[in-house]
Amino acid sequence: MFVIPLMSDEENKSTEAELIAVRREKLNRLKELGVNAYGEKFLIDQEIVELSESFKEETKVVIAGRITAHRDMGKSHFFDVSDFKGRIQCYLNEKAVGDENFEIFKQLDLGDWIGIEGETFKTKVGEPTVKVSSFKVLSKSLRPLPDKYHGLSDKETRYRQRYLDLVSNEASRDVFLKRSLIVREIRDFLQDRGFIEVETPMLQDVPGGAAARPFETHHNALDMPLYMRIAPELFLKRLLVGGMTKVFELNRNFRNEGISRRHNPEFTMLEAYWAFADFEAMADLVEEMVCAVAEKFCGGLNIETKDDEGKILKSIDLSRPWKRAPYRELIIEVAGNDWFEISDKQRREKCKNLGVEISDLMEDYEVTQQVFEKLVEEKTFDPLYVTHVPKELVPLAKQNADDDSLVDVYELIINGQEISPGYSELNDPDIQRKRLLDQAGEETQKVDEEFLMALEHGMPPAGGIGIGIDRLVMMLTGADSIRDVVLFPQLKKNTDED
Repeated sequence: MFVIPLMSDEENKSTEAELIAVRREKLNRLKELGVNAYGEKFLIDQEIVELSESFKEETKVVIAGRITAHRDMGKSHFFDVSDFKGRIQCYLNEKAVGDENFEIFKQLDLGDWIGIEGETFKTKVGEPTVKVSSFKVLSKSLRPLPDKYHGLSDKETRYRQRYLDLVSNEASRDVFLKRSLIVREIRDFLQDRGFIEVETPMLQDVPGGAAARPFETHHNALDMPLYMRIAPELFLKRLLVGGMTKVFELNRNFRNEGISRRHNPEFTMLEAYWAFADFEAMADLVEEMVCAVAEKFCGGLNIETKDDEGKILKSIDLSRPWKRAPYRELIIEVAGNDWFEISDKQRREKCKNLGVEISDLMEDYEVTQQVFEKLVEEKTFDPLYVTHVPKELVPLAKQNADDDSLVDVYELIINGQEISPGYSELNDPDIQRKRLLDQAGEETQKVDEEFLMALEHGMPPAGGIGIGIDRLVMMLTGADSIRDVVLFPQLKKNTDED
């Protein structure tokens, strides 16, 4: 099989303006030949990947795709036609298509979209190929595509011009195809177990369900402030009150906070609630689901992260059962047996020796949480369920029956970051009111009275989970940044000064 760059040697030597000028000349020539270079409907009988996977000779086919490789042999041309999932070689001969169509074909470039009718055969070297009997120009590309050998090496360009990244980088196409399949599998997994998928409001008058800064907007007709939701939790729990005993939503959340390789202002979140279950049942559910997805789409339970040269940076072992350990024990392991016995001031002093940065404004439980995040979470790669955390960290979870300073929750850590929290959900409306008031401080308008009213009608005991889909896909695909698994990540506006 031959491989030609998306940009030819001649094109590499030319400026972009010169290349565009040449392509526009070809566009004008197509018009002279009576060709609509931006064609209309062209119904295919199969996708290219389907043709490649079930290839049979002497079969008539109708396919379409982008020209991504080309070899000119005078009266004959070999070229590749590709779509998102695959590629196939095509062979065009002047005698077979006629002089006029051959002249039309000569006006095409790498990157142009073309519809093909033809018959399959294999070349002397065994390459599956379609012999073209007729073709239709579907779209003329006026700008050259990136070099096929190197793709887009600049990550900023890959994120800003994702369409070019998808055309030129097979690894990127694989990630986003895998993401789509993973999301579909998660939906199927939950629905097969009786969970009902729902949609709850993106615009909320009280942003609740998490401690985060929301995006603010204003509804003109109602003349009232609204917020992009930071979590769907309080609405999903209303549905538990309404009698839905297994419910989930897989959709977008929005948080007006920092951007990093693990954070994007809008992100995809799964939340699910299961009446009569608890946090341990939810942990079992998540463990089963993630392993099922990994075995189906990642080739097994060992996930490798590689650099751009293919060198393995680290390996994650998802083999079951996953480790479970109390929050307090994990803190003692990294901070010492006396951590919870010494004074608040002594803990702050000890943070200096541990190399953990804290601020004077932090509450005592926040100091401990900072130790957890830096010395436990960021250094944990294989799955770890951190259980029974301080109640101040999770105001919507049920208190532990044996120690009311703790709540019955897990935090699933994989690959140095939280992938999923899970709770035994708090369903006592009086305790919930107190927790929300403590969280809101003096700003009582931030307390969702409609949610509390719903709880007063009776919510069954339940387990709940959240899973950050972007982070899960990062882990399963070995991606280093959330921007590599989000098609259009939020970026700073590109200006001339940049």
